[in-house]
Amino acid sequence: MFNFTKDCMIGIEELDNDHRRLFELINEALYLVNNEYIDDKYDRIKNILEELDDYAAQHFAREEAYMTKIRDPELIMQRVQHEHFHQQVWDLIYKKMDTDEEQQIVLDKILSFLTRWLYQHIISSDALIGTLEPLEEWMVRENPCEFLDEYKIGNELIDAEHKTLFDITGKVYSILKRGATSEDADEIIGILKELRDYTAEHFSDEEEYMRSINYPGLPQQERAHKSFIGALDDINEDKIHEDPAEYVKSLIEFLLGWLINHILKVDGLITKS
Repeated sequence: MFNFTKDCMIGIEELDNDHRRLFELINEALYLVNNEYIDDKYDRIKNILEELDDYAAQHFAREEAYMTKIRDPELIMQRVQHEHFHQQVWDLIYKKMDTDEEQQIVLDKILSFLTRWLYQHIISSDALIGTLEPLEEWMVRENPCEFLDEYKIGNELIDAEHKTLFDITGKVYSILKRGATSEDADEIIGILKELRDYTAEHFSDEEEYMRSINYPGLPQQERAHKSFIGALDDINEDKIHEDPAEYVKSLIEFLLGWLINHILKVDGLITKS
């Protein structure tokens, strides 16, 4: 049985209740996996998947409405992750489930995907809701991608790598400023892959440094880093091709919002410990 424990609670009652119900649906699937007395599980599996899709849609709408209200800078990537979840559930709904073996395969996929996604999403992404300041104040600058002295934490390597992250993000911002079109999509995607790879390298260096000084906030940093990498992995390349200007604008706001707030509020504590 999968328990909705305290570490899964984000402190927003309505959203915590939604998450608790999603865990209950996972446990219904687990019950079916372990029940040998039900010959044909087709209808029960379909019901679980359809209820899961419907309930998740309601939950995502509530979560996104709350994030919109507080102008949370992670909203755009939450939407991306929510869409990915929805698509995965729909793929399972239309899987062939005529035989016992096919039904078992779908149930196994429900459990493996849902438990992994829910735990990671709640603990790594939803836990950040309401913790980051609204982004607008950073975007009013003529060049929001400029790495300012106030972002320096006092470690030469980490500061240099942070500057590189801003520089790479600035490449995408430059395309956005000149008026991104579908012809820019491949270039944008290439830059975002460069950003993803360099971010992973930076996080590895930063975590290694934190280990070397026995930094007590390392576990929280690792979760935040994993969440950001996951957000970069979930970038929708199709939407970049469809409407690069609109999608990239929201993406830039997310990237800068996360980087600036993370550096100022989280990384800045490393050298003060």
